[in-house]
Amino acid sequence: MPVTQTRLLNDRTSRPVELSVLGFGGAPIGNLYREVSDDDAGAALSAAFDAGVRYFDTAPLYGLGLSELRFSRAIREFGRDNLVLSTKVGRRLLDCGPDEVTPEAYVKVSRKRIVFDYSYDGVMRSYDDSKARLDIACADILFVHDVCAFSQGSQDASDRRVRELLDKGGYRALGELRDAGEISAIGAGVNEWQVCERLLGLADFDCFLLAGRYTLLEQDALETFLPLCQRRDVGIILGGPFNSGILATGAVPSARYNYAAAPPEILGRVSRMNEVCKAHGTRLIAAALQFVLGHPCVKSVIPGASSAAEVRSIVSCLAEPIPDALWLDMRQRGLIRSDAPVPASGQDSVQT
Repeated sequence: MPVTQTRLLNDRTSRPVELSVLGFGGAPIGNLYREVSDDDAGAALSAAFDAGVRYFDTAPLYGLGLSELRFSRAIREFGRDNLVLSTKVGRRLLDCGPDEVTPEAYVKVSRKRIVFDYSYDGVMRSYDDSKARLDIACADILFVHDVCAFSQGSQDASDRRVRELLDKGGYRALGELRDAGEISAIGAGVNEWQVCERLLGLADFDCFLLAGRYTLLEQDALETFLPLCQRRDVGIILGGPFNSGILATGAVPSARYNYAAAPPEILGRVSRMNEVCKAHGTRLIAAALQFVLGHPCVKSVIPGASSAAEVRSIVSCLAEPIPDALWLDMRQRGLIRSDAPVPASGQDSVQT
């Protein structure tokens, strides 16, 4: 599948958004888990653009502003009109003292105090701050970030944030920005499909950025959420296609699954998947990357990368031929759901 292939996000927006099927996720160049130099971050972004990637996603959280600042330099080089850009709202980054705690996941970054704010003013200020860091007049897609239970710590906390978004004007702010043509599409960027389904029951959204939760290892979203998206013409951008790494590394002892050490049952299942891939002359990482694009709602997949070499590796995964027999074998062994659509070899369509 060529990187340059594009898919329409949906047909409902006044300014249609075309996404490259492979996008660039900006968390790693925000020094996620390890320090990345400015040169390596810039080289990763340039390698993606040179390969045909035209969709780039970032957020204030990623490196506490560092990812957006690094994006700004790339945008000046590539030309703002030559790419589709998304960022996120819901977290404000405020100056803080040396003794205040900042997220441990991001290393060697400026100290900032994070304040969740899904109110009207909070959304508008967050967006203005992002535009300043990115040095842009406007984004293309704006996501409400992390209203899910995974990120908020509990279902009750997630429910409170959803109510805040709707009752305190945050959703109204997004709608005004879209109606004014400031942005083309609105959505939510989260780690759980359930909150996306709830949001669709409460308001109108164009798309969702779903981190994991629809992968070779997880297809529960096929029960109700993805059919709802098909009926409502809501596009899905799929982040985390490797479930935090295990679908890229395989079942090695240090493998991570959904931000933690992979449990034995997941290690065993991935080992069986890898055996199937090897039997068909295919890399597990390539199968994982291409699988998600088999669903018609998934418009782009955005694995993260922190170097040019990682980008080139991911691009090669997208181009790797995968025989139809591999997917059939996966189904017959109960490794993927029988109703999961898969990419048809050599064409942009799906098989069910």
